[in-house]
Amino acid sequence: MIVGTAGHIDHGKTTLVRALTGVDTDRLPEEKKRGISIELGYAFLDLPAADGAAPGARIGFIDVPGHERLVHTMLAGATGIDFALLLVAADDGVMPQTREHLAVLSLLGLARGAVAITKCDRVEPARVQALSQEVAALLQGTSLAGAPVLPVSAVSGHGLPALRELLVAAARALPARHSAGQGFRLAIDRAFSLDGVGTVATGTVHAGRLSVGDEVALCPDPRAGAQPRVARVRSLHAQNQAVDEARAGQRCAVGLVGLGKDDLARGQWLVAPEVALSTDRLDLCLRLWQGEEKGLRSGTSVHVHLGARTVMGSVAVLGWDGVASDNALQPGEQAWVQLVLREPVGAWRGDRVVLRDASATRTLAGGVVLDPFAPVRYRRTPERLAELAALQIEDRGERLRTLLQAAPQGLDLRRLARAEGQMQVQDGAGLDDGAALLAHEPGADWALSAAHGAALALRVQEQLAAFHQRQPDELGPEAARLRRLAAPRLPEPLWRALLARLREQGRVAQRGAFVHLPEHGVTLSAVEQRIAQKIAPALQQAGFEGAWARDLARDAQESEALMRATLARLSQQGELHQVVRDLVYSDAHMRELARRARELAQAHQGQVLAADFRDATGLGRKRAIQILEYFDRVGLLRRVGDVHKLRVESSVFSD
Repeated sequence: MIVGTAGHIDHGKTTLVRALTGVDTDRLPEEKKRGISIELGYAFLDLPAADGAAPGARIGFIDVPGHERLVHTMLAGATGIDFALLLVAADDGVMPQTREHLAVLSLLGLARGAVAITKCDRVEPARVQALSQEVAALLQGTSLAGAPVLPVSAVSGHGLPALRELLVAAARALPARHSAGQGFRLAIDRAFSLDGVGTVATGTVHAGRLSVGDEVALCPDPRAGAQPRVARVRSLHAQNQAVDEARAGQRCAVGLVGLGKDDLARGQWLVAPEVALSTDRLDLCLRLWQGEEKGLRSGTSVHVHLGARTVMGSVAVLGWDGVASDNALQPGEQAWVQLVLREPVGAWRGDRVVLRDASATRTLAGGVVLDPFAPVRYRRTPERLAELAALQIEDRGERLRTLLQAAPQGLDLRRLARAEGQMQVQDGAGLDDGAALLAHEPGADWALSAAHGAALALRVQEQLAAFHQRQPDELGPEAARLRRLAAPRLPEPLWRALLARLREQGRVAQRGAFVHLPEHGVTLSAVEQRIAQKIAPALQQAGFEGAWARDLARDAQESEALMRATLARLSQQGELHQVVRDLVYSDAHMRELARRARELAQAHQGQVLAADFRDATGLGRKRAIQILEYFDRVGLLRRVGDVHKLRVESSVFSD
């Protein structure tokens, strides 16, 4: 269990921790000189042996500064603690930082804690009793309402045994952290170098497990590009003891190979590389502290405290209970808001956030992150508000089912897993009575609810029927064009899965890249059939170079206009392929070109370079590029920068 102290300056936090543990947490010369805490301090208390208790179990203490100018440091230490120990000096009573630290603890959602009335040896018992009643009243309306209030004296030892027993009982009753399936995550609050060890980062482990030899990523990493830098774990200390494995809920020191001390800073995270993410937009459920005098309006600049990091940002009120609004959030009320940050932070769903005003003089609000991938657009639409309501559901399975119902364009399961710090993508099987549409591709996992899938399928059929009515002489639109007509916002993986399901069900048919209703077909006229027979030998002889419409018209002694019309009709039937205007290929030759493109992709990690395709086909560079671009259009390949990547899920030319 991690215990965090809180309270006004000079109310005895460091002295009480020293009395409980024997460790002086003031380690800096300036702290010794001035007699106040400036930085976070750490100490540990061994739990007495008991039945069922793990051997070597310890309580960790984080001693925070009490000065009003160091609330940001206090917040860095308060994040991730399990038990709050609020101190109030008997001779001073409740002071400004007592109230602000209590607000911080409450806004962080800390419900386990106690209050210690310190320096009881300096006042009369009546004063202690009156102050205890005042503190109990102060706790009302906060997350610590009803917490025990104990009078103690670090000098005389009065009350220390009772406080120690309370902490030991709380540690043994602490429920297991619910981080099943989550990757490792540590909030860095100190970084330094040690001779013989190298770079060391310390902090509280928020989730997961870490072993010596594992790799961790630095997040956010301003010195890296899209991918954060990765380091190897050389050594581990948990709860101030050398260990082979550290886990959630422990104070941990990680010896690193691959990162220097200057690469690390308070506020960054060490995380499992698979779940590393950074963001500059957060959607969260926020509550404005009841002690505020006025509301919190959209556009307000604030200090955002998340983990051990502090960044500037602005607030955008989104609404509440399904109703969009950009009005002010009133004291004591909660709403969905979006934070737009000036610098990226590492955040997961469920993280606690505390806001302070722009001048950093008072604590304003606190909340819980719902989505670290907050959208820039459509952030107040009914669909988005329904997603935010679903994201508040605690049960992961129920949350996924509700999110699917609120996502007409489908749900990115891979992104959802990263947002929650989950190492594995949650399986969508069995959702919506087993009829959910799933799309699993390299780098993408999507799900669409049965209801939304049925609506989109109907929309596809309606669009095809309308297309056939408008253009009865054409076989149908290309698959990419049909997507723009029927489902322009549907992600491509889901579109391909939807189209495949419709083909399997016999509700649509596809010939080449063209999609049509099964009952619709294109019939060639007698003239077109005659021309098709005349040009067949020329197309076969053209091979990989293809044939031009004007050359075919000349050799067949037909007009160019009639030849172009016939070639267009044959292309619509899937008998020919028009790579560029007037340049056609037979279906057999195009399938052979597609086969060679697939072979190249399989030999080069899924990529096809124009130069390699040119060499494999014996074509010139220009013609090779034209064919690759045609493959992009029909869905066999996908252009990414200077390379063409194979769509392994594509069925084009595979039959």
